[in-house]
Amino acid sequence: MAGADPRRWWALGALALALLALGFDLTILNVALATMSRELDAGTSELQWIVDSYVLVFAALLLPAGLLGDRFGRKRMLLVGLAVFGAASVGGALAGTPGWVVAARVAMGVGAAVLMPLSMSILPTIFPPEERTRAIAVWTGSMALGLPLGPLLGGWLLEHFWWGSIFVINVPVVVVAMGAIALLVPESRDPARPSLDVPGALLSITGLAALVYGVIEGPVAGWSDPGVVGALAAGVVLLANLVVWESRARQPMMNLALFRDRRFVWSAAVTTAANLMMAGILFVLPQYLQVVLGNDAFGTGLRLIPMLLGLLVGAVLTDRLAARTGHKPIIVSGMAVLGAGFGLGALTDPGGGYSYTALWLTVLGVGLGLTMVPAMDLVISLLPGGEVGRDSGLVQTLRQTGSALGIALLGSLLSQLYRDRVETAGLPEAAADAVRDSVGGAAAVAQRLGDDALLASAREAFVHGMNGLLAACAGLTAVMAVLALAFLPGRRAGRDAAASGDGRQSTHAHAAD
Repeated sequence: MAGADPRRWWALGALALALLALGFDLTILNVALATMSRELDAGTSELQWIVDSYVLVFAALLLPAGLLGDRFGRKRMLLVGLAVFGAASVGGALAGTPGWVVAARVAMGVGAAVLMPLSMSILPTIFPPEERTRAIAVWTGSMALGLPLGPLLGGWLLEHFWWGSIFVINVPVVVVAMGAIALLVPESRDPARPSLDVPGALLSITGLAALVYGVIEGPVAGWSDPGVVGALAAGVVLLANLVVWESRARQPMMNLALFRDRRFVWSAAVTTAANLMMAGILFVLPQYLQVVLGNDAFGTGLRLIPMLLGLLVGAVLTDRLAARTGHKPIIVSGMAVLGAGFGLGALTDPGGGYSYTALWLTVLGVGLGLTMVPAMDLVISLLPGGEVGRDSGLVQTLRQTGSALGIALLGSLLSQLYRDRVETAGLPEAAADAVRDSVGGAAAVAQRLGDDALLASAREAFVHGMNGLLAACAGLTAVMAVLALAFLPGRRAGRDAAASGDGRQSTHAHAAD
């Protein structure tokens, strides 16, 4: 504690503010799509790319972005990332065509790809080991807080201002975060100042872009579509070549030695799986709360808060217990609680109200907090201090790829179960296609036709699909809990890992000249 930076908690607040903007930016756009479609004359494909272009660029650039922080300075690159994100937000607000919005979202993805790994990489350089779990809980919670804030803010802004206000809201947050980071966050970098691995960067960017593109397009075009199969195959081949290249490179961009450590492999697997399932849940919940339970965008955001409160409870419990029990018991217990939440959710009654939903959302949140915070703490404790930017990029790449997979795979499962159950007999072909496409489309058709039976069928079919999705998540959680129990090293190994990681950090991490 003697050598700890006295400004560290204020610095964490600055980082949390930046992540808060990223969090609500992931969900705020969804409530504005209908308005943007009308005012920009954007079709379904254009709306899809307004959403997906951000995710695609974000995931593809995480690996090289982390390395840039190690070379040029993490604080400096954080400020660059925030500036890009803020400028792109202004561009999005001023857009007059769908293509312009897509370009702005691409630039926002570039800024976010810099912000995410470098904000994480700064934590072990300013916090001593005994405070790191709490710092990670704040770091995790700040982005989670932004998720329900997105619909709340978006709904309020659209009621009072034009659709571009959902981009403008980022600007004051970015300006304040930049000022706070400039004043409070110390500069740090890798003493070796690693050079950019250009072949590795190209392989990672193209490979991840192809893989994520295939994952995004799969539920839309079909998993057997030649374009989807080709993109997925190209992604796998390029990423396999990346691994081969990195194993031979003199200054690799990716630290493959981490994958020889069981502690890193299984803690990273846990947090990636948790991200996958959380992304799937956040995809399905707004539709359930809006179309099935009949809430508006603002009300939907409010009703996501129990999951956030549960996550904060789980994070606080982790902070209190980690020093006494180690990481493994908390992670395994957290996955058990998470599985229980998914199991409760899978029993949702189509005619039930929100009170039961609030219950299982709270349990889910507690499980997420007990799972993700200690797993991330263990991952960070294993990263070499000087190279923590590069390795944070690797961790965040795994997590964000998990998120993309969660939305695609769990979304596909939901869609299949919904289509198999919804009734479309007697409807015109165009109307039947709209009903089968989504529960939102079904609600629109039912309203236009005044068909209450169709709306009831669509809602029942959607809840059936959601229950299947939640049951699949419960099964995956159970498998991961068993694997973590069997293969994740216990308390002594966790302590050794933390000591080893902190030793590396104290050896390599330093304030920049």
